[in-house]
Amino acid sequence: MNRAEREAAVRRIMERAAAPVPPDLHAEAVRRGERLLWRRRLVHRVLWLLACAAAVAFAVWAARTHPWVEPPSQTTPPISGW
Repeated sequence: MNRAEREAAVRRIMERAAAPVPPDLHAEAVRRGERLLWRRRLVHRVLWLLACAAAVAFAVWAARTHPWVEPPSQTTPPISGW
């Protein structure tokens, strides 16, 4: 198919009558978009809540166990009776 044939084919496609659009298409698209946005907001809020809960749980655990402190050595017995 050369360029002139392609242009003619495109013109024929463009000259056709537009396909009928359902009358409630816009309302359905708006409803669907609002539902998707609501779900996205809900998921983001839940994820933020989980992240905050994880941060608080980590802070409480770290405050109680002190993981940064080196544990006492258990390899040598205590010296007593000198």
